This record gives sequence, C-alpha cells and structure tokens, in this order.
Amino acid sequence: MKADASPAGGGSAFGGKASNMYKVYVLKSENFGKLYVGYTEDIENRLIKHNSGSVRSTKAYRPYSLVYFEDFESKTTARKREIFLKSGQGREFLKEKLA
Repeated sequence: MKADASPAGGGSAFGGKASNMYKVYVLKSENFGKLYVGYTEDIENRLIKHNSGSVRSTKAYRPYSLVYFEDFESKTTARKREIFLKSGQGREFLKEKLA
C-alpha cells in the first residue's frame, strides 16, 4: 500500500523512511528535461548509479535530479505503480503533479 507521495525537497531529500520500503521515483535530466521512472529500496545509491553512468538507459542524459517519489511497503505494489507511471495516464499524472 502506498505510504507516502511527495515531491522531492520536502523534509529529507530522500524521504527518511525505513529501509524496508520500496520507492517509486522520478528523475529529471537537468540538461535535457527528460523524465525517468524507476523503483528501488535504496534511492540514494540508485541516484548515484544513474548519475555515474552505470545505468545504460539514463547514461546519455546525465545529470539527473530527484523530482518525485512515492513509498510502498511491497515490491509488487511499487512495480505496479512504476508501470502505471510509465503509461500514458501515468505520464499525464506526472505532468500535472510536476507542473
């Protein structure tokens, strides 16, 4: 179940949640404006990997900033939300949320 939804920047940049939570996150390319949606248990390490060029799908558009995340208690629920955010309706949701 979704526990938290917030734009990055409120309180701790990484949410300050317990490590057993899964985060669905949205990164924005600082140079190109492209959005990337993913999920992880360790958002700080994942952002470092994206910005270091270790992730093939985001390497060309570095650097990235965390612009949005949601916390989930289960991996399955986080994955379903990630898939939704990558859909047409999900992209529209993000467009409105991040405007």
